[in-house]
Amino acid sequence: MEEESDLLDEIDCQLQQNLEDEVVQEIVKTGTDLRQYSKQIEKELKQVENKSIKDYVKESQNIASLHNQIAACDNILERMESMLLTFQSDLGSISCEIMSLQQKSVAMSQRLHNRQGIRGQLSQFIDEMAVSESLMSHILDTPVTEKDFMVQLQLLSEKINFVKTQSFRDARSCQDVRGVLENLQLKAISKVRVYLLEQIYKFRKPMANYQVTQNTLLKYKFFYQFLMSNERHVAEEVLCEYVDTMSKIYYSYFKSYSSRLMKLQYEEVASKEDLMGVEEGNSRGGVSLFGHRAPLRTQGTLFSMGKRGDVLTSQLEDPAIVPHAVASQKYPFEALFRSEHYALVDNSCREYLFIKEFFLVTDSSAQDLFHQIMGRCLALLKRNLEGYVAECYDAIALFLCAQLVLRYLILSQKRGVPALAKYSDDLINVLQPRFKYVLELHIKSVRNFGTEKFNRVMRPHYITRRYAEFSSALIGLSETFPSELTKSMLVDVRELRDEVQCFMLKMASVFSKREEQNIFLINNYDMVLGVLMEWTREDSPEVESFQRLLNQQSYEYVKDILDPYFGEFMQFVLNAEELQTKGKVDQLRLQEGKAVALADYFSKNWKPALEALKKKVQGIFPSLERESVIHQLALSRIIEYHFRFQRLFPSVARDHLTNSHQILVEMKRYNPSF
Repeated sequence: MEEESDLLDEIDCQLQQNLEDEVVQEIVKTGTDLRQYSKQIEKELKQVENKSIKDYVKESQNIASLHNQIAACDNILERMESMLLTFQSDLGSISCEIMSLQQKSVAMSQRLHNRQGIRGQLSQFIDEMAVSESLMSHILDTPVTEKDFMVQLQLLSEKINFVKTQSFRDARSCQDVRGVLENLQLKAISKVRVYLLEQIYKFRKPMANYQVTQNTLLKYKFFYQFLMSNERHVAEEVLCEYVDTMSKIYYSYFKSYSSRLMKLQYEEVASKEDLMGVEEGNSRGGVSLFGHRAPLRTQGTLFSMGKRGDVLTSQLEDPAIVPHAVASQKYPFEALFRSEHYALVDNSCREYLFIKEFFLVTDSSAQDLFHQIMGRCLALLKRNLEGYVAECYDAIALFLCAQLVLRYLILSQKRGVPALAKYSDDLINVLQPRFKYVLELHIKSVRNFGTEKFNRVMRPHYITRRYAEFSSALIGLSETFPSELTKSMLVDVRELRDEVQCFMLKMASVFSKREEQNIFLINNYDMVLGVLMEWTREDSPEVESFQRLLNQQSYEYVKDILDPYFGEFMQFVLNAEELQTKGKVDQLRLQEGKAVALADYFSKNWKPALEALKKKVQGIFPSLERESVIHQLALSRIIEYHFRFQRLFPSVARDHLTNSHQILVEMKRYNPSF
């Protein structure tokens, strides 16, 4: 049943496909008779069949010939197939042989590579292990200064290290050369030791230039490396001998040099009597023919810088002073200190770099060796400085020396030498407290200066001038090279400034007249300010402090000299402005009568007043510039109150007050710079 069902389904499928044929669909659409159409088709097929048979019969001979040709080709192809099968079999056999040869070639190549590798290593091993006749002859007979000895010594060092390495690997060949190498090693160590000690002993000869010897040793620095690698106790012997020798040389040299330098110092130096507050003529010095004390010859350099500051600038890296070449010249202490410490820095930097390069040490070890060599010398220079500083009262010298210490410390650090840092700190700890102590003595001397010693002259006091030159010198140097040290040292200088300002006020109180007090203070403030501005910045605290005091005192003086001529007029303007500010307009109008009287008085007397002011100001100020400034301040104050009066009482000013333009023209005549 299932088979019949499948058959029916297949028939239905075929019918459906036939119905979908275009020809069948066309027939169905046109309604053609299928029987008639079928006969027609059969007839056409019969005609085609007959025609095809005729064509086949016509070509029968050609077809037979074609058949024969195909048969012949088939025979040929069969023979070729047999030949190809034979060739294929032969190729398979050849391929196996090629693979076998390839495997043999790879194996032979690997064996060759292994043998070549072993040959190279073995050859290198033999070269490094073998001791040549040339090596032995140079080590035994060639002088150590010749290049061949150096080359062979390096080769010997390499062979010794190689044998040591191979001994740990139990290489039997090491036994064959160990004895020879040990003998050569002992001979080389002996020759190198003798040479290095001979060079070190050359340092001890009088007038020896040890820098030349050091340069020679640097050429053979491998000698010390060879000793360190092969006989450390001999290397330590050479090092100890060098340290001991150079320590004595530097100590002896700087002891002698420092002693000879100090003979070039000025014979007269500052003492505790040469202070800022000591009267002129009372400082220590020689006694003149008439019994008066002559001033210290170097007194001018105690409080002024002059060219002393050149030690920090143009002379900082000048060659050291040669005492026997300048035996007739004299120098201040800071110049000698500069020369001594420039020589120290120069030698210390060279020594430190030599130690580090020749002895092959780290920075830490190099510093330890440096201090072993230079320690006694540095301690000597420190003691010498302490001895000088204990009796030094020259604050500028102390300040310059402290600055030199900082500059040379930076110079040594730029050269890659940090070993002088502690020594520099020690010197600063010697100089700074003494500087502070001397400043305190100056401050105390100024504080204790009695008014009875004052000669009542309104010109700048000599203590003020000393302070101006002293402070400007220190502050000017500090601004060019700021540091924490200079900041701390300037704190003491500013304490001195405060004391000097109090001193000026104390001296001004001696004058009974307020006008004279103002003139004295203006002259002193102006002188200090002028000196400060010549050496320091305009925005420095000292300049600002004295500028403020000078302006304040100038305004007070101008107010005092104007008061006899325009005091009532100016006070009236102030009172009227106060009424205007408070809004009391009615009371202000009641003042118009007094305003008229004052305007008439002003118009009548302003010209004589200007003439009197000019005469009053002339000649009482040493500085013509300050005199001009004071005069200008007075004229500006007059014209200022004139304008203020005009704003308060415009109608009164228009009818009774002199025209402002006329006043300005007249003021210009009295003071062209107005």
